[in-house]
Amino acid sequence: MDDPRSMITTGETRYDDADQVEINEGADRDPVPAGMNVKPDGMGCHAPGEQMEAAARASGMGEILDQYAADYPQGPHDKPQSMCPAFGSLRVGLRMRRVGTMLSGSACCVYGLTFVSHFYGARRSVGYVPFNSETLVTGKLFEDIREAVHKMADPEQYDAIVVTNLCVPTASGVPLRLLPSEINGVRIVGIDVPGFGVPTHAEAKDILAGAMLNYARAEIEAGPVQAPASGKTDRPTVALLGEMFPADPIGIGQMLAPLGLAAGPVVPCREWRELYAALDCGTAAAIHPFYTAAVREFEAAGRSIVGSAPVGHDGTAAWLAAIGDSFGISADKIAEAQNTFLPAIKGALSAAPIDGTITLSGYEGSELLVARLLIESGANVPYVGSACPRTKWSDPDREWLEARGVKVKFRASLEDDCAAMEAIKPDLAIGTTPVVQKGKELGIPSLYFTNLISARPLMGVMGAGSLAQVVNAAMANKDRMTHMREFFEGVGHGDTAGVWEGDPNVREDFRATNLKKLERAEKARVAANGGVKC
Repeated sequence: MDDPRSMITTGETRYDDADQVEINEGADRDPVPAGMNVKPDGMGCHAPGEQMEAAARASGMGEILDQYAADYPQGPHDKPQSMCPAFGSLRVGLRMRRVGTMLSGSACCVYGLTFVSHFYGARRSVGYVPFNSETLVTGKLFEDIREAVHKMADPEQYDAIVVTNLCVPTASGVPLRLLPSEINGVRIVGIDVPGFGVPTHAEAKDILAGAMLNYARAEIEAGPVQAPASGKTDRPTVALLGEMFPADPIGIGQMLAPLGLAAGPVVPCREWRELYAALDCGTAAAIHPFYTAAVREFEAAGRSIVGSAPVGHDGTAAWLAAIGDSFGISADKIAEAQNTFLPAIKGALSAAPIDGTITLSGYEGSELLVARLLIESGANVPYVGSACPRTKWSDPDREWLEARGVKVKFRASLEDDCAAMEAIKPDLAIGTTPVVQKGKELGIPSLYFTNLISARPLMGVMGAGSLAQVVNAAMANKDRMTHMREFFEGVGHGDTAGVWEGDPNVREDFRATNLKKLERAEKARVAANGGVKC
């Protein structure tokens, strides 16, 4: 079977009537690829990012890293400040039905990723191809991966298998692109998700989503494909980019109905056939605007892209107008849809006011949308930080926020978020785990963005009043936070860190001696470096 990815052209989606994927029995294994360029890495996953990247480029991975650099420009820090990026792509794969996942990387990394994936509710096994210095250097690791994929490729269980290179295999040039594209009717999707090339785990979701869309688009071009298990709508659809609360696509569908449109699948999808339906849309809505690889696939399929989302009164009005324009719908019909929902949204916002100053930061990609909703609920939001990059699809939200005096920081670092919180001293800090920890140490009520904010409906009428209860309850805890801070003042810092029975035995003479040792070591290091401090 020819690789369908070599047959990409632009066309419409044609569906067949088959209930099962056609199985190509007896697929032969490919021979070991000639000219495989796998070099010893000489380092572990703890090595500095620039050394890992240099090794990867020397091993023939420059094209992939250049694409990642274009899609996901780095921020002020050279390593992710969220969890390992590969968690994002791993989670996408584990959420998909009939999709197997396999990791190739250091054992400690694989352990951590599988632990976190099961902590977040994954209920299936994660495949792992271990390696040692010999198999990595000789190229045997690639053979082991290929053998494992052949053993795993059971069409009775899987529609696709995702193989992911972590840092060390990527740095060593293990060429997943040379894996067969299909074995026994099971699609093989290989991706590289190194921590030194992918800034956040949110963007790793886009890497896998884009790779799957690319494969599905090639299948569409090659001939008829399976219809979605949920059936096909007779209305034009809007595909939705970015993970969201399960009720949000339903609410979006209700808002699209007066326009004669329907909500299409959410990308990342939950099963392979949804990818075909997503590409069969009329327009893709970049709800999370950093899905660069996915946007590229939709544009290659001839689909238009609309940024922002139907959040709050102003956001819903603008988004419905933009969606209507993309489908060539008349102004009267757009106004009719707006008039159907905007009064209810305004009423819900008025019924659930938020009065207080809030700083907001996170790495999900929906931070600007949440800030809009908070502001329309009455909150003062002087600072919004997102670990994700600025794109043209986030411009509508950025412009709306900046027009209201909000400082919007893309690729915000932990230091940026903490500095903003400490300077503003808000009534509530919404952010990542370390931001929340720092806020509570300062006696500032704080909420974790991922579990407590983004896990709520944000769109349309349902989202209009969804944040008020949790936000107002948190801000009401200010006095209790102040009391707790006063009660624990001085505990857990400096000499009192850890667990003690009695007062710690402080030896200033030991400290002075150790400080001198550190100073001598620093002078020796600078001298060895030609007098350059770095």
